[in-house]
Amino acid sequence: MRDAARLADLRARLRALDAKPLHEERVLRQWLQARPQDAGRRRPEHFLPLALRESLPALVDGLAGLARLHSRHPAADGSERLLVALADGQTVESVLLPRGGLCVSTQVGCAVACGFCMTGREGLTRQLGSAEIAAQLALARTLRPVKKVVFMGMGEPAHNLDNVLEAIDALGTAGGIGHKDLVFSTVGDRRVFERLPQGRVKPALALSLHSLDARRRAELLPRAPAFDPIELLEQGLAYARATGYPLQVQWTLLEGVNDGEDELQALEARLARRYAILNMIPWNRVEPLPYRRPSEERVTAIFRRLNQRGVLTRMRQSAGQDVEAGCGQLRSRSRDGVVAVQRFAPQ
Repeated sequence: MRDAARLADLRARLRALDAKPLHEERVLRQWLQARPQDAGRRRPEHFLPLALRESLPALVDGLAGLARLHSRHPAADGSERLLVALADGQTVESVLLPRGGLCVSTQVGCAVACGFCMTGREGLTRQLGSAEIAAQLALARTLRPVKKVVFMGMGEPAHNLDNVLEAIDALGTAGGIGHKDLVFSTVGDRRVFERLPQGRVKPALALSLHSLDARRRAELLPRAPAFDPIELLEQGLAYARATGYPLQVQWTLLEGVNDGEDELQALEARLARRYAILNMIPWNRVEPLPYRRPSEERVTAIFRRLNQRGVLTRMRQSAGQDVEAGCGQLRSRSRDGVVAVQRFAPQ
């Protein structure tokens, strides 16, 4: 179903089959909520146009082919990493999170080249269409309930903004995900602050900050847009106040890099008693990258200090550490022919 990689193309195909807006929404809602197209009180034969009814089997097959389960990797923390096969044979990663969350990818690869990320080492292969992004939710819901979607998987959402925003609109309407439970994550791009407020679905915002020192941040995120981290943080806080959803600040904690006194003091100065949550994420080991994970004692000390000084801090663990499934690792290992955990053949 190559012409449906974008939701706009799917909608156009439905209209060509005589679908009206209410029929489009019915098809999208059933798909994104992982329900059969003939489920519900309104039977297709009593509701959908004849041309659409006759094409439903092919449509269902095509939608299922947008994102198929290649392999799944459960972890002890309750998360489950999914390697997802796309229609053209490329693969991306999704993560089922504890308590009904799902992390989705927005690109095959990534161009930002964060020094601590396996995905960034491999560069950008292509963008995902909005239907391919949404299809990760439809697939995940065949495995377990999902009530929150975070755009924090492979890729930089701001570099695929049109498709990501189109997917967010669908997930926040037909997909039944609460707007505050859609989380747009970005390293920082001025277009984000122009476009997000314009949508009918306004997601929560997460900033991949990692450092408040401009030079250090540029070393960690060498291809991120030029954006002073202090200014980026203030724009994120302004968006949070406008939407009523607290800003999420992502901070991958790297021993001897961004866990020092200068960074902690900067965080206290900029985030104490602000409308934000600091998510500290001790680094998930990725071979052969040179970084180190801080000791548990150091992590605990940082967590306690920041909270005591007014910075609402949560200590997050990168999902799937026990299966070495940090973002980008499953795809890399699969291409090398070493992924063999609960493999599923295409159906």
